Amino acid sequence: MVQQIPPGPPVKGLFGNIRAFQQQQIEFLTANRDQYGDLAYIARIGNRRVYQLNHPDDIQMVLVKHPDQVEKTPALKRATRKAIGSGLLTSEGEFHKRQRKLVQPAFHARRIASYADVMVAYAGQLADTWQQGEQRNLAHDMMELTMRIVGKTLFDREVSSEADVIGSAITVGLEATMHRLTHPLVLPEWVPTPTNRLRQQSARLLDETINEIIQSRRQAGEDKGDLLSMLLMAADEDDGGQMNNKQVRDEAMTLFIAGHETTANALSWAFYLLAQHPAVEAKLREEIERVLGGRAPAFADLPNLTYAEQVVREAMRLYPPAWIITRLTTAEMEIRGYRIPKGSMLVLSPYVMHHHPRYWDEPEAFKPERFAAGWEERVPKYAYFPFGGGPRICVGNQFALMEAHLLLVRLMQRAHFDLLPQPAVEMQPLVTLRPRNGIPVRVSLRERVAQPV
Repeated sequence: MVQQIPPGPPVKGLFGNIRAFQQQQIEFLTANRDQYGDLAYIARIGNRRVYQLNHPDDIQMVLVKHPDQVEKTPALKRATRKAIGSGLLTSEGEFHKRQRKLVQPAFHARRIASYADVMVAYAGQLADTWQQGEQRNLAHDMMELTMRIVGKTLFDREVSSEADVIGSAITVGLEATMHRLTHPLVLPEWVPTPTNRLRQQSARLLDETINEIIQSRRQAGEDKGDLLSMLLMAADEDDGGQMNNKQVRDEAMTLFIAGHETTANALSWAFYLLAQHPAVEAKLREEIERVLGGRAPAFADLPNLTYAEQVVREAMRLYPPAWIITRLTTAEMEIRGYRIPKGSMLVLSPYVMHHHPRYWDEPEAFKPERFAAGWEERVPKYAYFPFGGGPRICVGNQFALMEAHLLLVRLMQRAHFDLLPQPAVEMQPLVTLRPRNGIPVRVSLRERVAQPV
């Protein structure tokens, strides 16, 4: 017999439990998992019910087996409309399938491999600016570094001089987006509040930056071997159609924001964890020195730097950059014997699942060895899903993994980081999981490492 309402915290009022979620998002979702099990009815937004899924099989069902029965939530689409329009993150149906088919070739393995030297070189340039014993905010450094890399690989453009301004604009956009997603009653964007004016100013800056690059590239008509060239030249194999400027802009903006934000956060958290676990750092350094013997890493070295990859994966388990995924049901579903009405919101949290004691031994501990060979057979699918899953899995997941892998190795060759006590590092769950106040460290430089020839 299909039941109606699964267990969950008491839901009262027109916006039941939304305030509790606003105040402590991760703690609220974790408590629901622990108290109510695999499926919980956790909130209401007007007449819309909100359910939290805490079992890998149900997450797989939603993301992989029945993706046609869910879509991105209207709130997400509204909140991100100005920044990324109808890019891959928010588009639906046949349009999404067509756009993904056009974008996918930009992330083929051979093309991704060609970006490795850029990543290594830019990491070395960042390390060259560090001084012995100086204090740095590694989160800021990682944002600037990955922004430079995505600027070069996506647009063949050096964005060093613009990094701070662009980074600030993206931060404004992410904070405004999260505010709109977690506050049901907000003033429309056209109301000239200080927050709305700042957001519109930031959106214009990003728009002008991207559109200027697209326009100049259209006029030049040359293939520079970067992702933007792939987007501009991509043609649908069925109808031969290409993207117009708005479609290219939306996809480029999506890739630009997501392509540096997530990797920067993953690296920031990785360095934060290494600074607190000297035995793990020592094991990582031993591998780096044994495999590379004093030279900078190259793409061909990655299969031999297995422990470095384990460190990256474990950092993304403990602090998944994409910490929450939401979907809206477009048809009635049955989950765990309960009827989930059409128009319900489903919450799937990589953070919550990555810390689930049922699937992870010592879930709060930093143990990269858990990702040693064979880990995919030991861990249920969708107990670990830092890049989502199914037809909407992150299109740049291999790009991001390679980038994090290479940058971690290169920067560990160049420096050791001691974590400073102030400002305190805290999680800041925006659209991505950022470290609030950054990662404050003191830098101890190591010997310079030869660049690849």
